Amino acid sequence: MRIYRVKPIAWTDSSVALLNEYGATLCTPDREATPLDLPEADEKEKSPPTPRLLPPVKTPVKNTVGAVSHAGSKSARMERKENYERDTFMLILVVNAGSSSLKYQVRDTSLPEAEQMLTSGLVENIGTDVPNHEVAFDIMSEKLEPVLAGRELQAVGHRVVQGAEKFTHPALLTEEVVQQIDDLSPLAPLHNPAHAQGMRAAMHKWPSLPQVAIFDTAFHSTMPEEAWRYAIPYDLADKYSIRRYGFHGTSHEYVSHVAADMLGIARDEFNGIVAHLGNGASVTAVKGGKSVDTSMGYTPLAGLIMGTRSGDIDPSALTTILIREGIDGARLDTILNKESGLLALAGSNDMRKVVEAAQSGDERAQLALDMTSYRLMKYIGGYNLVVGGAQALIFTAGIGENSGDFRKLVLDRLGALGIKYNEEENAKRSPEPRVISTEDSAIKVLVIPTNEEKAIAEATEELVKSL
Repeated sequence: MRIYRVKPIAWTDSSVALLNEYGATLCTPDREATPLDLPEADEKEKSPPTPRLLPPVKTPVKNTVGAVSHAGSKSARMERKENYERDTFMLILVVNAGSSSLKYQVRDTSLPEAEQMLTSGLVENIGTDVPNHEVAFDIMSEKLEPVLAGRELQAVGHRVVQGAEKFTHPALLTEEVVQQIDDLSPLAPLHNPAHAQGMRAAMHKWPSLPQVAIFDTAFHSTMPEEAWRYAIPYDLADKYSIRRYGFHGTSHEYVSHVAADMLGIARDEFNGIVAHLGNGASVTAVKGGKSVDTSMGYTPLAGLIMGTRSGDIDPSALTTILIREGIDGARLDTILNKESGLLALAGSNDMRKVVEAAQSGDERAQLALDMTSYRLMKYIGGYNLVVGGAQALIFTAGIGENSGDFRKLVLDRLGALGIKYNEEENAKRSPEPRVISTEDSAIKVLVIPTNEEKAIAEATEELVKSL
């Protein structure tokens, strides 16, 4: 297969129109995202931006940015598009760069879904045994050589936790885009700095390879202002970019698409509720195929009771702890994010151990399960109204997919919605998407394994083919 290398050029109106057709995104610091997500050339010289709290602009605007890496002439882009239409073979590296680890997966998107993942792995101890992300990518590259067997990667897809309002679609990486992602670090201090380091290392290693950022927050950019704005003074909200962002968006979008396809509903007509339940957990209301509300907020701390996170809590309780315990904000943040949730209630953040303890008569473990399922039940009931009547309730992620015991606790609380489920089907464990509700259930109940790496690879492929 021919591998096309593309030289940087300056964007013209015709090239903007072409990328608009394929739904890329353009973004500058002084306005909302529009169809081509690239920043002003001098943005990296500025202080960290404060994204404006406005809904995304949906009409294209004239491009004013400078040169873009990995772009080519219109004829070159059309030639690549025709080539990909003839041959769908594409090897994509999906990476999730953390502060101390590098998770990766290589996918061949031309193969059947069950065969697409060629390999996956983890490079750990970055910053100690592994000096930095560039060395981590070298280690990973060595591990990939026998798997690739002489074949070349054709694109890299990077997971990014926080895109704020600046990035509402997948973005082609340039130095300016990476800087803007880094500039959003105050909104995700544990994630975005590491993402940016990983991107710079990957771009240094493969300077001519198209690389794309996929944002966890992007799916939730369609929330209306009544859902995302907090009732605090406008000046504070604007100054510190405080609003509901939502997370796990890649997962929520992926499983909602699978559910719509399973039920024979057009994706843009699907109304449902997605419960992404893992050590981190969130639930999202999907209306017309778009996110209209979600339980996580400014950070992933809000919403459901999670493995080590408290979820929703009265802020005054927090100020009481600060004052009376004499601790600072950093210590309180650690308590809420790492020492709360199931861990605080039951002594373990492993749902399997909590269920086993409850079944053995541990009252605190039982209380933890009751509180956690009750909190989720409240969100599901409310979101059923938000979407105007859900066509499906979807369970996904580690607990959602594998814990029939916890699903039962939740479903037993939802009888008022007309939900009925098959206990035998609910108790089964399977890697396949499946319906566990009965025929006469008012709302279909589905268990759908999430596959964020597949979703990232597909979004990366779609953008790269559009160039």
